[in-house]
Amino acid sequence: MNDVAKPTGFRRLSGYIIFWIALVMALTGIANSAPSFWIIPTIGPFPSELIRPIILAASVIVVILKYSFTDLLTERSPALKPVGLAIDILLVAASWWVFWRYFTDVSEMEEGLFDFTIIHPMIALTGCALFITICWRVWGSPLAICGIFALFYLYTGQYWPWIFETAPPIFIDSSEDLWFNLNDGVLGTIMGILIFTVFPFVLLGVMLERTGGGRSLIKIAFHLTRNFRGGPAHAAILASGLFGTMSGGAVTNVVATGVITIPMIKKRGFHPAFAGGVEATASSAGQIMPPIMGAAALVMADFTGISYLTIIVAALVPALAYYASLFTSVVFEARRLGVEAVPDMDDADLEVGAQDIVNLVMIIVPVGIVVMTLIMGFSPAGAGMMALYAIVPLSFANPDIRKDPLLIFKALARGGETFGSLLMAIGVVGIIVAVLGTTGLPNDFAQVVNEFGKGQLFATLLIAGLAAIMLGMGMPTLPAYLTIILIMGPSMQTLGVSVLVGHLFVFYYGVASSITPPVAVAAYAAASIAEAPPLLTAMYAMRIGLVKFIVPFAFAFYPVLLIVEESGVPFEILAFASAIVRLGLVIYLVSRATLVFDQRRLPAWEVVLRLGLAVGALYIDPFIHWPAFAIGIAFLIWHWFQFHETKQPSLGVAE
Repeated sequence: MNDVAKPTGFRRLSGYIIFWIALVMALTGIANSAPSFWIIPTIGPFPSELIRPIILAASVIVVILKYSFTDLLTERSPALKPVGLAIDILLVAASWWVFWRYFTDVSEMEEGLFDFTIIHPMIALTGCALFITICWRVWGSPLAICGIFALFYLYTGQYWPWIFETAPPIFIDSSEDLWFNLNDGVLGTIMGILIFTVFPFVLLGVMLERTGGGRSLIKIAFHLTRNFRGGPAHAAILASGLFGTMSGGAVTNVVATGVITIPMIKKRGFHPAFAGGVEATASSAGQIMPPIMGAAALVMADFTGISYLTIIVAALVPALAYYASLFTSVVFEARRLGVEAVPDMDDADLEVGAQDIVNLVMIIVPVGIVVMTLIMGFSPAGAGMMALYAIVPLSFANPDIRKDPLLIFKALARGGETFGSLLMAIGVVGIIVAVLGTTGLPNDFAQVVNEFGKGQLFATLLIAGLAAIMLGMGMPTLPAYLTIILIMGPSMQTLGVSVLVGHLFVFYYGVASSITPPVAVAAYAAASIAEAPPLLTAMYAMRIGLVKFIVPFAFAFYPVLLIVEESGVPFEILAFASAIVRLGLVIYLVSRATLVFDQRRLPAWEVVLRLGLAVGALYIDPFIHWPAFAIGIAFLIWHWFQFHETKQPSLGVAE
């Protein structure tokens, strides 16, 4: 919030209100999701028609106070302060009206004594406008514009050409689809998944951050990688991957770990843009690293009906393959620059102490509890709650929390704030879901995509990937993933892609959008820390993380890489070995080609050849991929002998 625009007393009052409402939200979420265990009583789950509007109404107040239009307009001109204040009051009042009507009307609908009238479309459109306005303020314009466009399409679709033409909308009935539908509306299934399943993990992630484990994780990562050429760059990959699986947000991860890792990477001799690119790439990939994988994996489990544990297992091999590519990219960049390992740490602040080991235990134990309770048959929400129960007493191993136990409540309140902001984005996704369900556009779109792609899996996957990247630019991963899978999911399934493969494919590309220019939000956040040009940092991130764009095609072509039966094919060890060996070669060829270095600088023809062989080795037809694999291996052997005959030195300078 703007510290200049408001009097000190008002700022303090706003802070108190945010804290207490967010804390009550967090405690309500805990009570709603808490499983029955030992002596712990069960209070929830509360009825959907009650808990959804209550949490959302509280979220609106928290978000409006935190991102108030009063602050925004006062910064532009003090004369606009009354206008901003009026907007804030109007938004809060509108939220309480529409959520109260939702609760009372849905309750009457369940009793079967209810008829829609002309007032209900007004309620629905007011609620939609509320979410779009606040989403624009908190998350920026991309998602908000999608929500506006969806509403425009709903009411004008009858005039659109080709497959986009829809039946004339019934104005009163549209209110049910948009607002009062417990399945597909704004407050529908997706909103319910977040409140009932994701909320405990948001609180868990914030608690893990506030225990002090994040910095200890970085220090331990530096210690483990001190003998590697890349040193701090490898530490950034390790720490950001582990930290990112808990935080679930690329920019959050960059800010949390990058302030330590990026200066150390630069100090070792890497280009500032490369330092930022490594951090951005590793941080964004935390969302694809099991076992927690952020909110999207939890939503995927509920959305698909596939168990969360199955999704974790399926995501493991692709995630490890991707992080292996990051490690090797750093190794070869270090060789290119002539950077050597420095085993003796020269920064006393990064020495690992006893408290760091304790802090690491505070991270490992809750994550281990999540995995174990899932294996024992707990629901994802129950697993998250059990980990949350464990971290509260464990957090007292942190001396700061022993001195001030109220830090636990502050962390819970912070989790409530974070969750409230996320709900504003999901509300707009609910608008898109309602419109897609009402118009039937995804099914029509699937037919057209298959017709133009002539039933080609590659063409359909390419369209889905590009759409996920474009929509994900400047948008949280979860809304981007949900929107694209709703549109493209039917297209992929008609070509034989299993539900799990389709969802993971779109999810990967939604994550990749955070490092894709021109709106590479994670890379730009890292660039500000690295003091490097933002676009150059994004280009480095793209080069280093190019494998992230290839891995989804690999498991779409070879679902056996996902190990689980839900991938659509039975697990066979020979098929798995064949796919993993060729994927390893593809990762090596692409990683070296993008860095234009493999023991020596690569000429242009060799870069093109490596990329071509990588595509061939990944191709489905064995009469293509095995010759490409053999040629690729032979070419690398030839390259190795050529290098050792000529003994060309490394360049020794950053480009």
